[in-house]
Amino acid sequence: MFNLFKKEKPRQPIAIRDTLFGDMPLSEWPRDENADAEPWLSFVKARKLLDKRDKSSAAAVLQTITEMPGLESRHYLQVWHFLRQLGVNPPADKAKIVYGVVVEVGMQNGADIVAAYTDHTARYIHHTGSGVIWERPDHSLDAEIEALLQAGQAVADKIGPWDQARPAAPRGEHIRLNMLTPSGLHFGYGEFETLEKDPMGKAIIDPATKLMLSLTDKGKK
Repeated sequence: MFNLFKKEKPRQPIAIRDTLFGDMPLSEWPRDENADAEPWLSFVKARKLLDKRDKSSAAAVLQTITEMPGLESRHYLQVWHFLRQLGVNPPADKAKIVYGVVVEVGMQNGADIVAAYTDHTARYIHHTGSGVIWERPDHSLDAEIEALLQAGQAVADKIGPWDQARPAAPRGEHIRLNMLTPSGLHFGYGEFETLEKDPMGKAIIDPATKLMLSLTDKGKK
């Protein structure tokens, strides 16, 4: 069970994969306390309140973040991740909103990952560690990102959230299709060949593949 007041372990380098899902620990979001703008100021304020064991005040501060307009998608995922840990669940009209889709294709030595978010940013991480970070310098990938998000939303609407720790990246010939929502992680998992033939799986794999190829092409320019 999550313990807000347990002693922290020495900090380790953050794996790129762990930054994609909107479930970083509060101690890492942000990592330091030199915030000078929202929503970082409120995340730091909530952390300090939790250090004082004031859960109710911390939750109230975090809830103000959920109403801030125009934030990066991962901020909304992170704040609901923290609120759920405090026993505050999203309202029904927000619970299933897909803020991001992360598709992980297992390889022998890791996983190739493509991620897309509602702020129209995207990531492609090769299993070797190289990759492409798309921070929306233009609108050229908007349609491809939206296609993947819409496919993810259709699947998330039909399945329930995962209520345990996020699984490790798939290996071998397996694939995991992750939908990121305020109510938590939703995902499908199986062999690539099997999910590629499944209507819901194919609906996500096809636009994810197209986006991956486009991101790779952008990275070459």
